[in-house]
Amino acid sequence: MTLRVLYVGGTGQISLPCVEGSVAAGHEVTVLNRGQTSVALPSGVETLVGDMHDETYRELGDRTFDVVAQFRLYKETEMRRDIATFTGRTGQYVFISSASVYEKPVRHYVMTERTRQSNPYWEYSRQKTACETLLRDQDKLQYTIVRPSHTVRTGMPIEVGDADNAIRRMIAGRPVIVTGDGSSLWTLTRSQDVARAFVRLLGNSKALDDDFHITTDRAFTWNQIHDAIARGFGVEAIHAHVPTSALVAFNKEWEGPLMGDKTWSAVFDNTKVKSVVGAFDASGDLDEILRDSIAHAKQRLNAPPPAPGAEDRLLDRIIAAQAAVRP
Repeated sequence: MTLRVLYVGGTGQISLPCVEGSVAAGHEVTVLNRGQTSVALPSGVETLVGDMHDETYRELGDRTFDVVAQFRLYKETEMRRDIATFTGRTGQYVFISSASVYEKPVRHYVMTERTRQSNPYWEYSRQKTACETLLRDQDKLQYTIVRPSHTVRTGMPIEVGDADNAIRRMIAGRPVIVTGDGSSLWTLTRSQDVARAFVRLLGNSKALDDDFHITTDRAFTWNQIHDAIARGFGVEAIHAHVPTSALVAFNKEWEGPLMGDKTWSAVFDNTKVKSVVGAFDASGDLDEILRDSIAHAKQRLNAPPPAPGAEDRLLDRIIAAQAAVRP
């Protein structure tokens, strides 16, 4: 069945493979974004250049789509506007939430869709939960909520700090920071694997008014992840293990991404989404998962490196302070 699908976003880390998958499935795809990237979209995709807050977006209320996939929504005010804009204009509104909404501190490292939502550490996650609540509390717009976890394509999954800076540190033989002893479990999923299941949710009556996370079934320690990244660059990672509380004391901005997400072990049970879309292959091989991310990073790092910045100096200061308190 051919669907008319609108992607709000469409060129991002996860959304681009979903657009490509929708085109491959034979759907008529329209993409609305700000036109600020040079990413090539598949042939036949209609492109609308605009912002979610301008006239182009408001005019979408005059069109109808079988599916609206919203990848660029983060606040309650935006969700209220989308509900008003698309009610009566689409048969399925797909909201991209986040697996970071699940309870922190975690009660159990295996997450299901029924895991309680409560994240006191990260405003981003609380806003996503609030948006989900608005969808559930109305009955005019049929919806599907999708919660990706850490998904990779061009980005690099470094635990603390800027990814490219961390890679430069690895190449230079300098340590990179890992929380605790580096043994907490973390789930990484390729964008193309998320897209494979995502596209099967579109136009699927079993997915209406329900929520799903989509990840690989495998998890890795942060030590393993950093080791694999270093291996991709032909070097060895030197880990500086620092308690999360100490890191947040040095930089309050790290509280959300660390205490609200990366510090905690997280493995996802994908039984629910598989019951709706069928089995889908998601790589559990860490080197394969990171292959595209490493290739993109190598392209970026061909440029002359910037001078050491404030973050780099902060990392060195934290590492020195941690070394001083060890016996």
